[in-house]
Amino acid sequence: MEIKTINPWKWQDQRNYVQAVEVKQVNGTLYCAGQTAINAEGLSSDADMKTQLTQAIQNLEQLIITSGYECKNIVRLNVYHTDFAAFFESFHLLQDWVIKHGIKQATTVLEVKSLFETLKVELEATVVM
Repeated sequence: MEIKTINPWKWQDQRNYVQAVEVKQVNGTLYCAGQTAINAEGLSSDADMKTQLTQAIQNLEQLIITSGYECKNIVRLNVYHTDFAAFFESFHLLQDWVIKHGIKQATTVLEVKSLFETLKVELEATVVM
């Protein structure tokens, strides 16, 4: 597998994402449903944004590993949240996780009116092998 990141500029480097990712000779692609702060029993969290973001990251990582893929091979990460200020107060958690795994992903971050039940953040990833 060949992964090439494309950045016509440098400013995105401080935000831990890339403008585009080209992947050649892929052996597999994992399209992950949005991962949220839903526990193993299927109960949606009503905790604060920081707690929910932590759980969503853990759930995404568990899904990727259980599927036989590696977090470092995330090439696309979409982030949906319901509160701009609260999300960006906790954004460092997501950035730290991206740095920890050496992920170089194209990212879109969107504030939405609401998510399922009491959820505040959702992470949707595409991973290659």
